Amino acid sequence: MPTPPPSDPAGDLDFAQRPEALSRLLDLVGDGAFSVDASGHVIAWSHGAERLTELASDVVVGRPIAAIRVGGDHGFQALVDWLHADALPPHFTLAFRVGRRDGRSQHVVGDVVAMRDDQGELQGAFGTMRTLSDYLGNREAVAEPAGQEDHLLSLVARSAPMREVFRRIRLAANSEVTTLLTGESGTGKELAARALHELSSRGGGPFLAVNCAALPEGLLESELFGHEKGAFTGAVREHRGVLEQADHGTLFLDEIGDIGPPLQVKLLRALQERRIRRVGGVQEIPIDVRLITATNKDLDQLVANGAMREDFYYRIRVYEIAMPPLRERKSDIPLLVEHFRREFNAQKEARVRAVGEAATQRLMAHDWPGNVRELRNAIEHAYVSVQGDTIQPADLPRNVAGSPRRIEDPSTGEGIALSPREHDERDRILDTLATHAWNRTTTAQALGMSRVTLWKKMRRYRIDEGVFRRG
Repeated sequence: MPTPPPSDPAGDLDFAQRPEALSRLLDLVGDGAFSVDASGHVIAWSHGAERLTELASDVVVGRPIAAIRVGGDHGFQALVDWLHADALPPHFTLAFRVGRRDGRSQHVVGDVVAMRDDQGELQGAFGTMRTLSDYLGNREAVAEPAGQEDHLLSLVARSAPMREVFRRIRLAANSEVTTLLTGESGTGKELAARALHELSSRGGGPFLAVNCAALPEGLLESELFGHEKGAFTGAVREHRGVLEQADHGTLFLDEIGDIGPPLQVKLLRALQERRIRRVGGVQEIPIDVRLITATNKDLDQLVANGAMREDFYYRIRVYEIAMPPLRERKSDIPLLVEHFRREFNAQKEARVRAVGEAATQRLMAHDWPGNVRELRNAIEHAYVSVQGDTIQPADLPRNVAGSPRRIEDPSTGEGIALSPREHDERDRILDTLATHAWNRTTTAQALGMSRVTLWKKMRRYRIDEGVFRRG
C-alpha cells in the first residue's frame, strides 16, 4: 500500500487555501464580519456579527442586506446606497443602533471595503463591525494627533462621505475652477472653502467671506464692488469692495441663492471680464479673484422660478462639492467630539478628560438637524453643566439628552418612563451586576451604595435577576 505524501504544515496555515481558518480567526477576534455580493445579498455572517446584532446567520445569509432590520431600522440601507453609487468610493463606514432583547441598546460602527476582480468589476464588499464602547475603548488612539486621513486643515472626519469631500477639495485646489459648495446649514461649507483656498496656489493671498443673505441688495452691491466718495447718501469716503480686496486670493460668497437677478448680472460680467466698476465710479479696475460660492437652497428650483438667471447658475456651478449632513456620517461624531473637547479645554477653565460612553451614545442617536455646528454647540453647552471631568448625558442640551424613555416591566409587561439620568443609572447597575455575577453585596460596594439602596433601585428600574440572567 503506497504511503501518502506528507502533509504540508505551511499549507494548513495558508488563508488562500483554507479560508475557513480566516473565518475562525475573525470569530476569535470578536469583531462582527460579513460579506455581500454586488447586488447587496449577504454571503457570509460571522459569529461576531450574530452576537452584535442578535441575528443568526441562517436568518441573514442569502437575504438582501437592505431588508435586515436592526433596532427597528433598516440600518444597512446606506451600505446598499453606497454599493449602487455611480462613482463608488473604496471605503464605507457603518453606524447604526441595535435594540437588544434585555431592553438596552447599543451603537455599532463598522468599516466596509469594496472587492473587485482583476478587471475592476465590483464583486461585492467585505465588512467588520464592533460596538461603540469597543471603539471608544481605544480612546488613547483617538486622542493622538490625527493624521491626514482624519483632518483636512480645519475639517475633521474619517467617514467615506467626507473622504470623498476631501478628494474633491484637493482636486479643486489644483485648478482655478469656480466651485459651488452645497449642503445644509452647519455642514462646514465655509471650512471647506478655506481648506480649498489654503491648499491652492492662492493660499498665500487673502481669503474673504461674505454672507449674501446678511445684507440688503444695495449694501451688498457696495460690499462686493466698493463705492466712490459721494456715490450715495452716507458715502463719505471711498470704499474698496471685497472683489478688490481679494485680488490674487479667494472670495467666498455664502448663501449665493439670495442674490437678486440685477446683482447677478453685474457679478457675472465682473467674473467674465475680470474687471469691476465701483458704485458711482467710471474707472474699470482689473481683478484677479478665485470665486467659491455656497448655498443650502435648491438652485435648480430658483432657476425654474426665475429667481436665478440661468447663465449665472451655469457660471457658478462649474464644479460642485456636496457637503453631507452629519446624520449621514455619524461615525465621525466621536472624532468630532474629541476635536471639540480639545478645543474647549484650550479655551475654557473647565478641564474635561472624556465624554462618557452614555453621553456619546446620546450624541450618536441624535439626528443633528443643525449638523456639525449643532454638535459643537452641544459640547459647549456641556462645558457649562459638567460636574467633574467627564461629560454625562445630563450635561447635554435637553433635545440631545433625550426625553424620558420607557422600559417594559418584565413581569407585568407595563411600561415605565425613565429620565436619561435614570436610564444611565439602570444601565450602570445592570453592567455592574453582570460583572459581579449578580452578587448584590459586592455590586453595591462597587457602586458606592448600600445593599438596601441597590435593592430599591432594582425594584424601581424593574431589574429582575431571573429574567436578565436567562436572557
